[in-house]
Amino acid sequence: MGSVAVKPLALITGASSGIGRAIALRLSRDGYRVLIHFHSGEEGARATLDAVTSAGGEGELIRFDVKDSSSIEAALEKTLEGRPIAALVNNAGIHEDTLAGLMTDESFDRVMRTNAYGAFYLMRYCVRKMIRARAGTIVNVASLAGQTGNAGQMNYAASKAALIAMTKTLAMEVGSRGIRVNAVSPGFIETPMLDDPQLKERLAELVKRVPLGRVGKSEEVAGAVSFLCSADAGYVTGHTLSVNGGLFPS
Repeated sequence: MGSVAVKPLALITGASSGIGRAIALRLSRDGYRVLIHFHSGEEGARATLDAVTSAGGEGELIRFDVKDSSSIEAALEKTLEGRPIAALVNNAGIHEDTLAGLMTDESFDRVMRTNAYGAFYLMRYCVRKMIRARAGTIVNVASLAGQTGNAGQMNYAASKAALIAMTKTLAMEVGSRGIRVNAVSPGFIETPMLDDPQLKERLAELVKRVPLGRVGKSEEVAGAVSFLCSADAGYVTGHTLSVNGGLFPS
């Protein structure tokens, strides 16, 4: 009997719903065994895992707080048990929107620690493993707000702009080791984030500015991530791929 091929591992943070769930499903379809991360949304993460396995894929759950580097490393050491990570997708993120003059220190800090520090901690951990293997790919989920700014989102926009800058920097540092680092930058996408009542009121007007005339789908962001993780993107690194319907050509 021949040996059973071991699927490469892909870690997707914030995979309990929305874009994270779509990415987990797509990478599973691409042949990865997916590590479905959650912190508080265990029910949603289990639903993602059920969807993966129902589609014939392989996956497992992993829990940690992205704001806590020791939590990340302890969980990964326990879960990986020496297995290499082939792909990391930093998708976990939060937003706490208000005008800059009304924003609290705590709100700014929470968003930065989740969206930027968390991605840094994970990239630092995974890239050490990838350097030993001289292979790996990292995709960071940024945002249109990080490219253009957005009123009422100083903390969120700053965190996503930082993510784009970290993407470019790490790509320069580890390209010679066979590791690629890229970002996707979604615009208006159908996710739970769009359920915000204030944003819903403005959405119809905002969509009028989108050349493709509609809100995007989580699966379309997942498709961009899939490309960046694939051999077809073997000569692409340090790039930010916009998925925004033409709202901000880049």
